[in-house]
Amino acid sequence: MSDPLKRVAIVGSGNWGSTIAKIVGNNIEKFNTFENEVRMYVYEEVVDGRKLTEIINQEHENVKYLPGHKFSPNVVAYPDVVEAVKDADILLFILPHQFVERTCLAIKSHVKSTAFAVSFSKGFYVGKDKHVDLLSSVISRSLEIPCYVLMGANIATEVAAGTFCEATVGSRNYEHGQLVKGLIQTDEFRIVIKPDTEVIEVLGALKNIVAVAAGFSDGLGYGDNTKAAVIRLGLKEMVKFCEEFFPGHHPQIFLESCGVADLVTTCYGGRNRKVAAAFVKTGKDIRTLEEEMLNGQKLQGPDAAAEVQEWLKEKGQANKFPLFAAVHDICERRMDPKALIDALRYHPEFW
Repeated sequence: MSDPLKRVAIVGSGNWGSTIAKIVGNNIEKFNTFENEVRMYVYEEVVDGRKLTEIINQEHENVKYLPGHKFSPNVVAYPDVVEAVKDADILLFILPHQFVERTCLAIKSHVKSTAFAVSFSKGFYVGKDKHVDLLSSVISRSLEIPCYVLMGANIATEVAAGTFCEATVGSRNYEHGQLVKGLIQTDEFRIVIKPDTEVIEVLGALKNIVAVAAGFSDGLGYGDNTKAAVIRLGLKEMVKFCEEFFPGHHPQIFLESCGVADLVTTCYGGRNRKVAAAFVKTGKDIRTLEEEMLNGQKLQGPDAAAEVQEWLKEKGQANKFPLFAAVHDICERRMDPKALIDALRYHPEFW
């Protein structure tokens, strides 16, 4: 008797979560290698007088977070996260990182012991005791199942539109890595599997900090030369952070989609860059701009900058990453955006 088909649940339904749901639903219908129904947890909202889950299940479109793109009918929206993950073998976490812990607490007694998770979330977890951890570790520890990661140069609307792109899956389990690849890869969305799970995840969080710096540079009216310096020095700090706290990884990992490609894309096209530029130009605070510009989506860079500073304080290395520190101080209005240039000018790279 053949093994039963594995069931997939998607925890999250924002811009990126809906994009992955579109891909996964289409792949499952096409290849019939997983249980047909894809359950997607949707935080219930009212859009034009109707429940968002009702709109998705009737019109097969997330009109708020991914308008203009249709889901296959096998993608089913659930407003109850416990129901969404019931009997799932593979859980895809595609939530703003601020909501990961509370979601895990809600579902922990309802997750199969044989399941595994994949985190697409970019950021760090800061506990009440100020201890900083990786989100994949929080998921794995909370649910007592393995958790892998997927990161890459992926602006969601472009992925949903089918323009060519790639991503990196971090997994040391060959079988699970191949299952994730088979679930997500398409002719236009190519997947590479690498074992450096922790570094792949960390790069996905750190690049958002550098993208905020790139946005500050844009907002100040500096050109491409300055932004190139931001990207290069930011990459140097990303590499140094990984070498300092996650040694033993393969140095070529920085050349994968999760590394320099994701960094460049985010510094030119991502929401962190866009909001950071507006922060400089308008004088409004980050949270106000997030509400005005992102249609309910969450910004990751400023929070990641704060989380990294907690991490570095805990390790006694708060002064060794001046670009990361400057981004945090500017976001908190302890430093004028123009001071970003001093963080570049006097960077240890030039000592």
